[in-house]
Amino acid sequence: MKTMIDVRHLNLEFGEGEKRNQVLCDVNFSVAAGEIYGLVGESGSGKTTVLKCLAGLFTHWQGELAIDGKPLEHNIGHGRCRMVQMVFQDPYGSLHPRHTIGDILEEPLQIHGMNDRDRRINTLLDKVGLNRAFRDRYPHQLSGGQRQRVAIARALILEPQVLLLDEPTSALDVSVQAEILNLLADLQQEAKLTYLMVTHDLGVIAHLCQTVAVMQYGKILETLTVDALVNGEAQTDYTRMLVNASQQYSREMAREVAVY
Repeated sequence: MKTMIDVRHLNLEFGEGEKRNQVLCDVNFSVAAGEIYGLVGESGSGKTTVLKCLAGLFTHWQGELAIDGKPLEHNIGHGRCRMVQMVFQDPYGSLHPRHTIGDILEEPLQIHGMNDRDRRINTLLDKVGLNRAFRDRYPHQLSGGQRQRVAIARALILEPQVLLLDEPTSALDVSVQAEILNLLADLQQEAKLTYLMVTHDLGVIAHLCQTVAVMQYGKILETLTVDALVNGEAQTDYTRMLVNASQQYSREMAREVAVY
């Protein structure tokens, strides 16, 4: 099966001298074309940092990154934007508050010189469950779920092969989360997309993903199929602790995870 995302010996540091902090430590994984791959771990484990390296938001990484067999450079260019796009955790923070939804979706098309813009925008709005009247609205006039649908549409407007999903439902009401997850699943099936999803929620992993990598302190502790995770076949104590914590909350379990 063709590899769509390939990460080899990815390292990233912030700061200099005594304040130097290594946030990614020799991260290695690969994602097959058409796969939904999850990265899970506590806050600060490096999950989102991996996505930002792939998206070109961090450029001083060391190692080897490739999308569809094409090595990624440290600078971000039009080619990478056409291959890979990112959906951020907070849809309100990621959409320009003074631009209409139509302007937000048209801007990437203008930058990349793509024609037939009205048709592309209207078709994509339909796909994400918003009618064309939303083109004239502003982000503050939308609900959280509607804003995230716009953010997903913007990520897909350039027809990328890969979506990087950074906690795409965590800022939404529980009742809306399932709608967005189902939308993402439908879009992935329709366009045969490859997803790399970051989440704290093992329920989201079990719902969408085929494979999951568990991260802690900037390292991948283990990689396993979602079936193995659900069946209790995790190999590390930390992964088993995450599973237990997701199944039943208690103050003792929360303290144990926090200090692990």
